[in-house]
Amino acid sequence: MSPYHQLYTAQDSVVVFIDHQPQMTFGVANADRAGLINNVTLLAKVAKEYGVPAVLTAVETESFSGYIWPQLLDVFPGQKVVERTSMNSWDSPGFREAIAATGRKNVIITGLWTEVCVTWPTIEMLGAGYNVYVVEDCCGATSPAAQEAALSRMVQAGAVRVTTIAALLEWQRDWARRDHYNPLMGILKQQGGAYGVGVEYAYTMVHKAPQSAKSPQVVEKASH
Repeated sequence: MSPYHQLYTAQDSVVVFIDHQPQMTFGVANADRAGLINNVTLLAKVAKEYGVPAVLTAVETESFSGYIWPQLLDVFPGQKVVERTSMNSWDSPGFREAIAATGRKNVIITGLWTEVCVTWPTIEMLGAGYNVYVVEDCCGATSPAAQEAALSRMVQAGAVRVTTIAALLEWQRDWARRDHYNPLMGILKQQGGAYGVGVEYAYTMVHKAPQSAKSPQVVEKASH
């Protein structure tokens, strides 16, 4: 069966975060940067909850790009970051070893910039026998045209385009699985945007759960 006729799981996938660094963020022009940071952090938190191994890599941290976003590092405290000089992560033995060490063939990839540092390793990982899923709203490019051209090139090579919510829900798959249900809902309520608002509504208004400490409290209008 073609790998693209199968769904990945938390047990057979690895998530990759490439160059989410300040200098690279400055050049992002295809998407709202705050939304991009939120999506990446959301995916990272859910990956950690489901035990999906993560590979973090950075390029020229000290001399050019700056440190990986603190929002991402805070999700994986103490984790080694694969430092490299090449624009193509796959050129780095440390990166290849980190991917191979997971023993997983389904690679969920995010990064900056899409047209270079995401596209190039994606093409080579496909050639090396990996299945690659590009989380496009966790990737930033230097223009909308650059984003679309990069995504088109990766799809032509055999990659699959996904988005953040679709990517993380593929790990859950079935709402009857309760192991991660409440933690997932908690993460979504905080960072899931419109979906998270819907989750909060369902919890409090439909299921009559108490409002969380972080939920806005209802203030009664003063009588006149």
